[in-house]
Amino acid sequence: MSLDPNLKAPTLFDVAIPEGFLSSYKFYKPIMQLMVSRHRPMDMVKMGIDEPQEDEYAIFRMTDFSPLEQLIFPSAPGYFLLNCESFLPQGEKKLEWEKSLVLFFKKLYYSSGKTIVSKNPFNSMRINELREIFPEARFIHIYRHPFKVIPSTINMFTIVQDQNCLNKTGTEPTIPEVCKVFDKIMTMIRQDLNTLPHEFYQEIKFEDFECDPVHSLKSLYQALKLEFSDEFEKKVRVYLSEVKDYQKNEFQLTEGEKNTISTTLDHHMKYYKYL
Repeated sequence: MSLDPNLKAPTLFDVAIPEGFLSSYKFYKPIMQLMVSRHRPMDMVKMGIDEPQEDEYAIFRMTDFSPLEQLIFPSAPGYFLLNCESFLPQGEKKLEWEKSLVLFFKKLYYSSGKTIVSKNPFNSMRINELREIFPEARFIHIYRHPFKVIPSTINMFTIVQDQNCLNKTGTEPTIPEVCKVFDKIMTMIRQDLNTLPHEFYQEIKFEDFECDPVHSLKSLYQALKLEFSDEFEKKVRVYLSEVKDYQKNEFQLTEGEKNTISTTLDHHMKYYKYL
């Protein structure tokens, strides 16, 4: 969706310099281009200062609040989200968080004049709050088989924690820990989406999207009443041709591990027709 000429996604540069990206790009670009890796370390997805990036990093820098803090400064061993009660700050800190979020998106809109598209997994636990701040926001939930999600999550955060943890407390997440958090997040997503008018959200099965991205995007845009332009389709098809040789990570689960995942996430897997 970041290829859509009508939409604007925050870039790695935007989220790295959230206070000053409007004026500092030309000064920082030569240096940052030398420092940023060309691929993400966990899955070889393309990286670059102009590539889309999650806005959670920007809001964390602006407010000093994010579940990511427990990744950088873990207070206990185990999966860093395991004991995270809320993905929102409390009291006056919440108001500061909301103002910073709005300010960041206003800057993105000022620089582009386009509708903002945000891909931020932590927002899965903030749907109601985001709807209050942005009443016309639309939500897209992409779901995938837990046998793929759970080991991928462990792989990702083991690597990211190893690179970013600033104390010695962090340990590799376990399957039961990640399943417990995944269950909590999926439960809240389903609960909160059920409170929204249907025209304000769509759910997409990753496996269907992967089989036919263009058709899935067209269906998504139609449901959310967005314009799917010929220019956008052309850009998508060019991009797909460029990444046609990309190889995803493959993970092998034992039968015992599959049973652990299925037992913990049984109701979600049935709901999304994976069981």
